[in-house]
Amino acid sequence: MKSRVPRPLARRIDHLAARAHRFHRYAHHPLCGRYANEVIRIGKLRLCRGCSYAVLGGLAGGILGVAVGSAGLAAAALVASTTLLALSLRLRPPKIVTRLLPAAGAAFALISGTLSIRLAAIAVVVALRVLYGRRGPDRSPCTSCPERHLAPCSGYYPIVMRERAFQRVTARWLSDATRS
Repeated sequence: MKSRVPRPLARRIDHLAARAHRFHRYAHHPLCGRYANEVIRIGKLRLCRGCSYAVLGGLAGGILGVAVGSAGLAAAALVASTTLLALSLRLRPPKIVTRLLPAAGAAFALISGTLSIRLAAIAVVVALRVLYGRRGPDRSPCTSCPERHLAPCSGYYPIVMRERAFQRVTARWLSDATRS
């Protein structure tokens, strides 16, 4: 089925959406003080600390795998097994332990390992993801927050306001497009 929105208008809306949500797109957390430790701020941009650590760990492990070869596979296996154990015990270790080190170990194993080691690394990454998904997000800062009954709270207020402004502008654009 072909869209009734003209292609130039669709591009314009996509461009506005990217600009409107740029400040929080990669944060994944409320933007309040209670979650300040979970977010890295670079100017107006906010990045999720865990995702940033995973990307940095993957890059570091990949570079190390290319540079060193298969010499440190035991270390990569130790990192992966320690992280699996921590997640299975439902501990909340620091993100360096749960994101950066496993990503580095997996990337290292994928780059420098044999086929069986690469398959094992993929299996460990999948197992870590399943365990992480079962554990769920840590919402403990919200449970004692005095704003927990507000809709939206101050952590989501800037995001909601930006979305409402985006919707007003795009509704006007779409309305103008259907009239012409």
